[in-house]
Amino acid sequence: MSAISSKPRRAKAEPAAKARNVPSGLRRTQSERSTQTRARILAAAATLISARGYARLRTAEVADAAGVSRGAMLHHFPAKAALVVATLTHVFDEARALSRARAAAIDPPDDLVAAVIADAREFFFNEHFKVALDIVLSTSTDRATRDQILEVSRTARRPVEAAWSAALADRGVAAPIAADIVALTLGLVRGMAVRTLWDDDAEWFEHLFALWRRMVEAFLADPALRRGHVA
Repeated sequence: MSAISSKPRRAKAEPAAKARNVPSGLRRTQSERSTQTRARILAAAATLISARGYARLRTAEVADAAGVSRGAMLHHFPAKAALVVATLTHVFDEARALSRARAAAIDPPDDLVAAVIADAREFFFNEHFKVALDIVLSTSTDRATRDQILEVSRTARRPVEAAWSAALADRGVAAPIAADIVALTLGLVRGMAVRTLWDDDAEWFEHLFALWRRMVEAFLADPALRRGHVA
């Protein structure tokens, strides 16, 4: 018998999942793995965008933070602009869902205008909104990316405005007046958020928001104005 034939045959390698006795029902499909990889990338990008802004964001650092290869990063997001748009879309979508849930859960005794202000502050005073604003205003950003960011912002905020307007209308405020109050409230909060770029005076902001609540309350105390009979 030859030396080759006398050696014991090696067992045929089993698939990794089978060797580890992983039930077939628990094995992730390629689509599931891809979705989870994308989610890790977006989560890492959101953290780094908040910390560094758009200009200093590096896709290689996002890949390292997400624990994925550079190839996987390029597969999902071939360009930095695509990554940033996808990340802000993800973050703004989550904020939109949370805002609409808050509006739907408001109890009648609650101060609705205060709730709108609190919800808007969480969105507009967030670093991700400032990054979006930075991209829109940056002269170095291409027009296509700027337009995408604007559309992401519009898509995220319009349903929120509608939800809060509906909550106010449920209190007996005429729908057009409710929409106007919400729009003005969000405009005030958004304006103060932008002002933080050069003048971040939290105490003054609190004063202005409290003053606005009292002004709205005084306005709505008039039954004619609540019904939309504005001269």
